[in-house]
Amino acid sequence: MLAENFNRITQQLAQACINAGRDPQSVSLLPVSKTFPSSIIEQAIALGYQRFGENKAQELKQKAIELQQYPLSWVIIGHLQTNKAKEVARYASEIQSLDRLDLAIALDKRLQQEGRVLDALIQVKTSTEESKSGINPEEVPIFLEQLKSFDTLHIKGFMTIAENSNNPDIVRACFRQTSELAEKMRQKTGLPLPVLSMGMSGDYALAIKEGATEVRIGSAIFGARDYTTK
Repeated sequence: MLAENFNRITQQLAQACINAGRDPQSVSLLPVSKTFPSSIIEQAIALGYQRFGENKAQELKQKAIELQQYPLSWVIIGHLQTNKAKEVARYASEIQSLDRLDLAIALDKRLQQEGRVLDALIQVKTSTEESKSGINPEEVPIFLEQLKSFDTLHIKGFMTIAENSNNPDIVRACFRQTSELAEKMRQKTGLPLPVLSMGMSGDYALAIKEGATEVRIGSAIFGARDYTTK
């Protein structure tokens, strides 16, 4: 079943790219394994996947330890409290939810202690929903300037979570705003900022139309989540 799901979503992503006039190779898939046990992730590993997204630092740590025999890359995609910087600095290879200076400071301190570096995406808040995290778009230029002083954080681009709306124009506008912001920041800073992590199981086709280079897919691959066990 998992192999069928991966095959189906891979084909759908390729078709979405073709529909958007883009090369399917220009968009990568980040399987989001949050709330699913290591035994399920091992099935994905057997299919050739080695990079997984997790929402919570403690869960990422647990799975990284349980699956330490595999050469995996763990990506934290959820809102991160500064007191969880230790786990991320030790076990993750990337954070896609960097959204404030105090978090950057906490991560830098822990990364220096670990002798590691971390790829990072700045999470931009493009939704009006209070539940969504991220830095306001107008604050991004200053934040990027501040991040220059942290050698342990390699800024690769931006991530956003679109408005939870049935109106595709509203959803697409969130992705477009992030894409346009990225281009503006490339011109302003000279940084390549190649990564745009945009789109999930329900809206990835719209994100691809607006320039996503990576989509975060969970339920469409792993199935419905049981949050009562976490």
